[in-house]
Amino acid sequence: MRRTTALLALSLFLPLGFSEIAGKVAAAQAPEATGSVSGAVTDASGTPVPHAVVVLKTAAGEGVATAESDAAGKFALTHLRPGEYDLTVSGAGFAEKKVHVIVTGTPGLLDVALSPQSQPPANPSAPSLSDLGFSSQQTQADPKLQALLQKRTEMLRMHQRLGLITTIPMVATLFTGGEAKVEREGEGTATPNTRKVNDTNLNLHTALGAVTGAMYGMTASYAIRAPRVPGSHKHGAIRFHEALAWVHGPGMLATGVLGIMAYKQESSGEHVHGIASAHGPVAVITTLAYGTSMIAVSWPIHVKFWEKKQ
Repeated sequence: MRRTTALLALSLFLPLGFSEIAGKVAAAQAPEATGSVSGAVTDASGTPVPHAVVVLKTAAGEGVATAESDAAGKFALTHLRPGEYDLTVSGAGFAEKKVHVIVTGTPGLLDVALSPQSQPPANPSAPSLSDLGFSSQQTQADPKLQALLQKRTEMLRMHQRLGLITTIPMVATLFTGGEAKVEREGEGTATPNTRKVNDTNLNLHTALGAVTGAMYGMTASYAIRAPRVPGSHKHGAIRFHEALAWVHGPGMLATGVLGIMAYKQESSGEHVHGIASAHGPVAVITTLAYGTSMIAVSWPIHVKFWEKKQ
């Protein structure tokens, strides 16, 4: 009986002992995590790139280690098992770079040079620097000229944005012009009364006209105050855009003056007459010229029929 019990206990504990021994042998045979990869991340000119993210992955895409470059561009990945890995380095403003590395039991050095991130293709219908009046020589790395170009670009960009916004009250003013009248007692009868009943439409039209005039003036100020480069010549879409300004600019002034005259006549119970009656047609011509000038530099389709064929 004792012999049977001993054999039974031996049969239960032997597999456990063998499995423990096998695990220790496998652990002893596995390569130790003594490898490391360190180096520096720079740009194409050799300038250190701080805060670059360095990721080490296996061939199967499993992440093994991650590091971030310091202010000097240095990074270090430690406690790595020997083997083949893929090292990926990425930084703000740079294209991601992937390098195949072999980790051994000794420290490895690896310097990575990042390339600038490629920019999206420019909109072919957008005005170029030459359209803005700058020659190729003038746009070289001259600090003063670069600062001038930056200021001019920012002011003209604001000019374009405000110009697009101005079209909203301008079109609204044009559409409300037909109803900009004062309703009076007995209107349409043989003996109309001059007492006002409703002048809401007239006041709405006047208010929209005032907003349009203010927005137009603000928009024009950015174009007028934008710094200019002596000896530069504009052409293409910009030249056409500025030519139309000689139409809608005086048109805006004339529309405002005629509008005041028409408002006074309508408010006093008179029919709009004389030169004030040109208020509507002048407003239409001004709006059309203004809209065409905006399309010349903002239309997404590259149709520049005014440019000379090379």
